[in-house]
Amino acid sequence: MDTQISFLLYVPLVLALYIFTTQFFNRIRNFPPSPAVNLPVLGHLHLLKKPLHRSLAKVSDNYGPVLLLQFGYRRVLLVSSPSAAEECLSKNDIIFASRPRLLAAKHLGYNYRSLVWSSYGDHWRNLRKISSIEVLSSNRLQALHWIRADEVTSMIRRLANLSGDGMVAVDMRTMFFETVLNVMMRMIAGKRYYGEKVEEVAQAKRFRDIVYETLRHGGASHLGDFLPVLRWLGVGGGEKRLAALQRRRDLFMQELVEECKERMRNNRDGEGKKETMIGMLLSLQEKESDYYTDEIIRSLMLTLLAAGTDTSVGTMEWALSLLLNHPQVLRKAQIEIENHVGQGRLVEESDISSLPYLRCIINETMRMYPAGPLLVPHESTDRCTVGGYQVPAKTMLLVNLWAIQNDHKNWEEPRKFAPERFEGLEGSRDGFRLMPFGSGRRGCPGEGLAFRMLGLALGSVIQCFEWKRIGEDQVDMTEGPGLTLPKAQPLVAYCKARPFVEKLLC
Repeated sequence: MDTQISFLLYVPLVLALYIFTTQFFNRIRNFPPSPAVNLPVLGHLHLLKKPLHRSLAKVSDNYGPVLLLQFGYRRVLLVSSPSAAEECLSKNDIIFASRPRLLAAKHLGYNYRSLVWSSYGDHWRNLRKISSIEVLSSNRLQALHWIRADEVTSMIRRLANLSGDGMVAVDMRTMFFETVLNVMMRMIAGKRYYGEKVEEVAQAKRFRDIVYETLRHGGASHLGDFLPVLRWLGVGGGEKRLAALQRRRDLFMQELVEECKERMRNNRDGEGKKETMIGMLLSLQEKESDYYTDEIIRSLMLTLLAAGTDTSVGTMEWALSLLLNHPQVLRKAQIEIENHVGQGRLVEESDISSLPYLRCIINETMRMYPAGPLLVPHESTDRCTVGGYQVPAKTMLLVNLWAIQNDHKNWEEPRKFAPERFEGLEGSRDGFRLMPFGSGRRGCPGEGLAFRMLGLALGSVIQCFEWKRIGEDQVDMTEGPGLTLPKAQPLVAYCKARPFVEKLLC
């Protein structure tokens, strides 16, 4: 009994000594400040709660905008101010241009060789060049604009048919989700997997199952990333699940590649303006087979599919939810569209640049509810200085974009929906206070596609329908768990087609 009492007395003393020693050596080395309770093995993992961006914002509120945390065995630099973000993504851009080796990156990122998860170097530069010049260039996006227009028109037709002559409740998350996925897969492979005119039913079901599993497991963080012992013990089965999911994804995409090769061999690939992204890359493969391998094509298409769907859907859903809670803003946007486009035709992508208030709504939505609230993690390849502190090599960088874009130090009344604050702003950047697509070398190359899709879809539903909340209460704006900041509750709203819509659709 005495031995047990003595042991229990020693435990807090040893723990206190460990915490004091860690803090002492961090100060000597001029490391950024850290929360005091840094537990053995766990580090600061005990501080994390869902949603992650909010719990990390609270930590930064208590300890400062530049923090050094310990997540298990990983050292993590957390920044939550525009100046600190600028130091990391501009001054030290090359040093922070690599990625940490996480489980999702290993299995869903082609063993750390995909565009998102590849380390900075020649291979990444090759992928970035292909994506920026061949896949997501303005010319390529313009050539495929008819697909986006067709799918958005199809969504408008479905909503109009549902509403008939009166108000009808519609699940807008599902509507946006199916529209965006059809857009992406038609651009990638010329296939529709949702709604009407789905020709290959079995293949469509496989695709929908893969998308569901990817959204459920692919975006999650895993404790094995920070506590390797859990991976060695196989606790939770997360790694096996990711590996199995990637085999299904890879096989499915390779089948699409083979189908496209067969069409090209039979000279049935269609007119140039309707050429798919896979077909375009295979045409380049014939000229430079070492440069455009099947694996690179599969990897780029899966990256485009994963990065371009859930993020766009979430932004559309948040935007319409905000408009329903602020009907005066919705009406102002509707008037702008009526003044510029009128009621004689549908909104087109070419109109977006002439609809500044619509762009303000999109910017304000992305400010309040960024699709990547923590950006994609970076990792330092060398020592550097951030905020006057020394940051060691091999430190994972988390930029809390949500905290920066919702901080009263950077924005007046940051939780107030005020699109007018962006009047006069060109594009979707405001220094390092607003950067929904990241910044620097690893900034998102899909910004152009995202803005075209967001502008066209939101502009169309604003133009064509009257909207009303379900009941008198405000739309629930609670944030759900996940790395892309989804709404906790899907948006269901009343909509009614405006009188001129039937004539336009005919």
